[in-house]
Amino acid sequence: MPRIVVVPVAIAIGALIWLWSSGGFDSLAAFAAGEQRDFQNQIARTLRALRSGDAGALTLLMTLCFAYGVFHAVGPGHGKVLIGGYGLGRQVPWMRLSLISLVSSLGQAVTATLLVYAGVLVFNLSRTQMVGAAEDYMAPFSYAAIGAIGVWLTVRALRKFLRRHQAATHDHAHHPHGEDGTCSECGHKHGPSMEEVENASSLRDALILIAGIAIRPCTGALFVLIITWQMGIAMAGIAGAFAMALGTAVVTIGVGVAAVTMRAGVIGSFASSRVTTQIVPAIELIAGLLVLVIASGLLLRAI
Repeated sequence: MPRIVVVPVAIAIGALIWLWSSGGFDSLAAFAAGEQRDFQNQIARTLRALRSGDAGALTLLMTLCFAYGVFHAVGPGHGKVLIGGYGLGRQVPWMRLSLISLVSSLGQAVTATLLVYAGVLVFNLSRTQMVGAAEDYMAPFSYAAIGAIGVWLTVRALRKFLRRHQAATHDHAHHPHGEDGTCSECGHKHGPSMEEVENASSLRDALILIAGIAIRPCTGALFVLIITWQMGIAMAGIAGAFAMALGTAVVTIGVGVAAVTMRAGVIGSFASSRVTTQIVPAIELIAGLLVLVIASGLLLRAI
């Protein structure tokens, strides 16, 4: 196996062992829990002011929710890891990745709203039970889905390395083909071109990314939705959940754009080098392993 494959694999395995053995995932979770408690205290005070008729309370609530969404995305979280890893691993336009980031974040607000109102109106669940459902079932499923995307990126990169290795060591008896896959001998296409494959998979990739992020609602959104329902100001809670989603989207979009830019910069810097053909799969391999390592650690901790 080439060194360019061995090194990222070794680094990823070492990072996972270090984070797990040193309690890194527990420390991240404890930090996030402390900040979440502070946020909930501020939200509770603002909601009491809103119910009492304070004219500026709604604006303050939206501001707090948006700010929490930004903080929540900057802190430990899986959405930006998945968006960033995908942006590094695949050649995707930054506008498309930004749209995926926005829809994914809004999807979390939709999931939170559906969970809360299905819970209170249909299943008569308590706040503790709904938060427990999100953490005990939705979170592990989300981590597993994200880990699967990491595996897919990793396998895809390894296949590229294998194809390049086979092309370099074996002679092939195929007829010459053009860039679009058209055979120069018979004039027919014996398979889809790389561009056609990429276009065909873009929608599927987008749906997988959106589902993997949106399936787990933010606990802050659950808190706001539940308490506003109990206080009789449900619409304010729904608006607050979407304000959080927009705050989260600001960060995930930034991460996605940075990842796409970094990928382009790295590939461009090796444009005239003999290792150019190794750079693209190497970046995809590192991105896939990054997503897989973090998702695996979060999944192991969740279960």
